[in-house]
Amino acid sequence: MATAKKAVKKTAAKKSPAKKAPAKKAPAKKAVAKKAPAKKVVAKKAPAKKAPAKKAVAKKAPAKKAAVKKTAAKKAPAKKRTPNAAFMKPLTPSAALAAVIGSSPMPRTEVVSKMWVYIKKHNLQDKVNKRNINADDKLKAVFGKAQVTMFELASLIGKHLH
Repeated sequence: MATAKKAVKKTAAKKSPAKKAPAKKAPAKKAVAKKAPAKKVVAKKAPAKKAPAKKAVAKKAPAKKAAVKKTAAKKAPAKKRTPNAAFMKPLTPSAALAAVIGSSPMPRTEVVSKMWVYIKKHNLQDKVNKRNINADDKLKAVFGKAQVTMFELASLIGKHLH
């Protein structure tokens, strides 16, 4: 008789993940009614049954997220972004900025890139807080202060481009 109960439990466990969420609740209630007389056996096997149910729910959640990501990925290739011409326009740096990056006209994006090359080459990033940049003599002329954050960098550079 114990093997018959185990077989019923196994078939119920196999069928419940395949059904939708409301269908899972109904077989669980019936199984609880059958398990009531044998409390010692139920206590050991009940946690094992609950664990697979949670795994099934966990598996469904990432699937939904993946579906959302797929739809977002499909939308992105439909529109092709064109770069803003203002960012690509070559600008002449001021004398103070030219001492750091060079005097030839270049786009705003390239100016920021060259600034980072200079900062990394001379180890000007703060050791404790990497978001801060410690200015040397050339950069003090550009920034106007001894230390700036990386978020201020673009706005401070913009004042030196014409």
